[in-house]
Amino acid sequence: MGHDPYRALYIHVPFCVSHCAYCDFTTCAMEAGAPVIDEYFEQLISRIRELSRAGELAHIETVYIGGGTPTHAGAKNLASLLYALGVSMRLSPEVECSVEANPESLTERLVNDMWALGANRLSIGVQSFDDDVLRTLGRAHDGKDAHRAIAIAQGRFDNVSIDLMCGVPGQTPKSFEQDVRTAIDLGVAHISIYPLTIEEHTLFARMVRAGQLEEPDEDVQADMMEASARLLRQAGYERYEVASYAREGYQSRHNTAYWSGVPYVGVGTSATTMTQNAQRRMRVQDGQVVDDLDAVEMAAEDMMLAMRMARGVSFAEVERAALLLPRLNAVLDRACAQGLIVREDGRFKPTEWGWLCGNELYGALLDSATL
Repeated sequence: MGHDPYRALYIHVPFCVSHCAYCDFTTCAMEAGAPVIDEYFEQLISRIRELSRAGELAHIETVYIGGGTPTHAGAKNLASLLYALGVSMRLSPEVECSVEANPESLTERLVNDMWALGANRLSIGVQSFDDDVLRTLGRAHDGKDAHRAIAIAQGRFDNVSIDLMCGVPGQTPKSFEQDVRTAIDLGVAHISIYPLTIEEHTLFARMVRAGQLEEPDEDVQADMMEASARLLRQAGYERYEVASYAREGYQSRHNTAYWSGVPYVGVGTSATTMTQNAQRRMRVQDGQVVDDLDAVEMAAEDMMLAMRMARGVSFAEVERAALLLPRLNAVLDRACAQGLIVREDGRFKPTEWGWLCGNELYGALLDSATL
């Protein structure tokens, strides 16, 4: 179909040094330097060139190289990929170009090469600085590795993000709050905090079924999320999205693109492409259509996605969406009465309670598409 220009590009690198106990992403443990990694990167580069020739990368504003562990693929492969991006699209300083890294595979050479070839943001999968928590998660690094990786990254990059996880079995509130304080003290620009979820087809799911692991306590996770919000707010970080906090000027434009209904193209195994125009939105993964929405369903999804952002939606945006969604105003009124959202500064904005009860809020907004 004729479609709006793609604004974001996601590139998936599925290789890791080992498979974490909680992870359900499309990844595989692979020895560094394996020929299959080189072959995969050749395919990525070929696809990027193909998209460039078709004019599909002309309007890209954000690039995210994720995984898996892109840095596990090594300096040669990452340099080749970033070089191909540089000649295939406008990889200028105005384009946010993020690369995911794990502490055990991040080296000074990698950092210098990525910086020189146009990357301007690193996202490091720390998860915790507590060695006991890291062992429970099955991570390949320890707390010292995490400190070292952040220091190396900050030697070149101002824009360094880390992920932290809460609600891990055996993790105490004190341990988690110390993780948050450590991140603040290290001066990282962006912090994403995720509660552990037990996903099907993971080692953790099998352990829960066998009675070897307790399911995360949602109340404890909520307390930890609230504690992190307080600590980060006091330290000058803004919570701009349900799971993400940033110092001023360091909000992830790629994250924001996903919650703003921006068309994006995915390259690599399991990467999703979202193609849309005014009448239709389609998501395609590995050649299969996984979503096919009409204009009414798009409007409801846009309202739902916007509520993941602190800014929410403007009254004007709601008024336009309500032309397609007759039930929308009633849904928003009810969400206000339940304390899930508030009317503020000419906008509907999610509350802390709305984020903690996200499934209820998001489900109600999606249901506004049904008569």
